[in-house]
Amino acid sequence: MKAVRVREFGPPEVMKLEEMADLKPEAGEVLVRVKAVGVNPVEVYIRSGTYGNLPALPYTPGSDAAGVVEAVGAGVRRVSPGDRIYIGWSRSGTYAEQAICLESQVHQLPTKVTFEQGASLNIPYSAAFRALWQRAKALPGEVLLVHGASGGVGVAAVQWARAAGLTVIGTAGSEAGRHLVSEQGAHFVCNHHDPDYLKEILAITEGRGVDIILEMLANVNLGNDLKILAPDGRIVIIGSRGEVEINPREAMAREATLLGMLIMKASDKEFVSIHAAIAAGLEKGTLNPVVGKTMALGEAARAHREIMSEGSFGKIVLIP
Repeated sequence: MKAVRVREFGPPEVMKLEEMADLKPEAGEVLVRVKAVGVNPVEVYIRSGTYGNLPALPYTPGSDAAGVVEAVGAGVRRVSPGDRIYIGWSRSGTYAEQAICLESQVHQLPTKVTFEQGASLNIPYSAAFRALWQRAKALPGEVLLVHGASGGVGVAAVQWARAAGLTVIGTAGSEAGRHLVSEQGAHFVCNHHDPDYLKEILAITEGRGVDIILEMLANVNLGNDLKILAPDGRIVIIGSRGEVEINPREAMAREATLLGMLIMKASDKEFVSIHAAIAAGLEKGTLNPVVGKTMALGEAARAHREIMSEGSFGKIVLIP
């Protein structure tokens, strides 16, 4: 089989498509024939060597994918060969034609959901669910701001929140991105490059501010987020690319809560809840992953450059 391998940390070009021996499942494992691979920013940080927890070299990148069960090891009961599934992490990495997963890492994929959409599920929808419900404790009727709503996590958050009865404000930097956010159900969409967009958000809330902010780029936005937060508001920090200076008095005046979020910190019980909610959302049609672009598996370096660029929207998916 072919797989992307990383033999040293560094720029995107350290990822090379190589030929490897086919994989075989052991007891409790599932072998998946990968049809589509989801690309996530965390894989960029790992590949560059800047992430806090780095794998041993060499390794195959990737956490998310979708495909068909090819074989199962002894003791596996939840899936069978031929089943369509999506992957939420694996033992072997997902940027490959095959992946080895624990039984708990594969989840049934409805026939109405494409493999490309299935590859877009795990990290984006898990992160959005954890941020909204497990960290912010969002409630119907509250006002939510999704900062950077045109990306994978942002789209997922808009869909989750709109279906649950929140008033949703999304931001995006491009016209195409703002159109996408509106299509996904946001009640209001703002251009975060507009110098007056914070005033626009306050005007939407009649000066009260928003109850919850999901923040994808805290090093740029956190200081201003505090200024548009309602009393007792919560900010969930999902992404940041550096340090930021804030005025603590803004948080004090609102009795605000700042919440960090790392999806890998979820407990086994919380992951069960997350994937049960994803299954229900797919069945009901309230969740509909948006694939922004597909590329060949050998274009992983290009995918890593593009996912970190301004104006990207939806999910980037690699096709083996």
